Amino acid sequence: MSVDKWGTDDVESIAIIGMAGRFPGARNIADFWRNLCEGVESISFFSDEELIKLGIDPALVHKPNYIKARGVLGDIELFDAPLFGLHPREAALMDPQHRLFLECAWEAFENAGYSPDTPKGRVGVFAGESMNTYLLTNVYAHLDLVQSAESLQAAIGNDKDSLTTEVAYRLNLTGPAVTIQSSSSTSLVAVHYACQSLLSYECDMALAGGVSVHIPEKTGYLYHEGGTTSPDGHCRAFDARAEGFVAGHGAGVVMLKRLTDALAEGDTIHAVIKVSAVNNDGAVKVSYMAPSVDGQARAIAMAQAIARVEPDRIGYVEAHGTGTLVGDPIEIAALTQAFRAHTDTKGFCAIGSIKPNIGPLDAASGIAGLIKAVLMLKHKLIPPTLHFERANPNIDFANSPFYVNTRLTPWEKNGTPRLAGVSSFGMGGTTAPVVLEAAPVRL
Repeated sequence: MSVDKWGTDDVESIAIIGMAGRFPGARNIADFWRNLCEGVESISFFSDEELIKLGIDPALVHKPNYIKARGVLGDIELFDAPLFGLHPREAALMDPQHRLFLECAWEAFENAGYSPDTPKGRVGVFAGESMNTYLLTNVYAHLDLVQSAESLQAAIGNDKDSLTTEVAYRLNLTGPAVTIQSSSSTSLVAVHYACQSLLSYECDMALAGGVSVHIPEKTGYLYHEGGTTSPDGHCRAFDARAEGFVAGHGAGVVMLKRLTDALAEGDTIHAVIKVSAVNNDGAVKVSYMAPSVDGQARAIAMAQAIARVEPDRIGYVEAHGTGTLVGDPIEIAALTQAFRAHTDTKGFCAIGSIKPNIGPLDAASGIAGLIKAVLMLKHKLIPPTLHFERANPNIDFANSPFYVNTRLTPWEKNGTPRLAGVSSFGMGGTTAPVVLEAAPVRL
């Protein structure tokens, strides 16, 4: 569909009526929001003894460039198998990412006020996951325990393709069930296509999100100068000291519904998706892994045009913000380019990143940022972006529309509904921006 057609006033918005998530230091959405407001860095740091006891090679642990930090969930082995009609042995063969996503899908139903056992209408599922390291480290290591009768179940439970169809089967959902993969932008791309499915009436409600857990959970990483990872386990988005990120684990799911239906049926509405968009950078950039200013700017501008949103109405942008010396300036340059097409106003829009709190969550990165922005609109507060002291010298914030918010701040209303942007970029160039609006006030 063309941008012109999408730009008409009769385009339906999408309501977010349910949310669920597991993030470092947060077993649920309430914990997650509290940590954000209190400026908690939920990165775990491990001792040598702890890692060696967990089976990490002592020679690796003692390397000076081995950074003993990660954003972990903990208790990923815990799972209520009977709730989903699974035998405990089947569950043991299943990738923890599948198990976590199943639980979050169930919780998103409950948060939306629906029973997963009796969903109303056709419900779609759109999501993706990170590389399955559980298969490599746990299942392959014990192939003798996988009986021939269970080998197919082991394959299903460890296949990316099965992530969404497993949810559809276990919860008896009859809308589209599609697994989507685009690296770090996976979960926001999933949200985009869930919205498209709702708008084309392929389904009446849709679950969308992503999950990322690497096994073993408690481990470090080797830092290489000039790479993308942090030398000390801290992520400093937009800051002059930014040298990279530290990985994190997590899962997030939102329940979506056409806004008119949500209003008519009395659903709780946490926020509204005005528009989403997806594109790719193409080849005009330094390398496959490198981001592109023009590519990102085109996606952001497309979302604003489709939603008929003037950039100066947007009060906050949840950036991809990985804390790399190259990536952050490119992202701010792209955002500035998109905003500058319609406004010359400086410093009116707060910008932040969740990465310093929990690390980038790979396939679940976008959904974590989306849930954060939804909570901000809901509570009318802007949490701090951690570790920001002095701007990256390659970012000219003074002449941009943006400023980095560093303390918990009331989100003042300027006479129109609050609007937030969320950006997510994947290695390989697939970009997914979303424009959110505060939930409509019911009289």
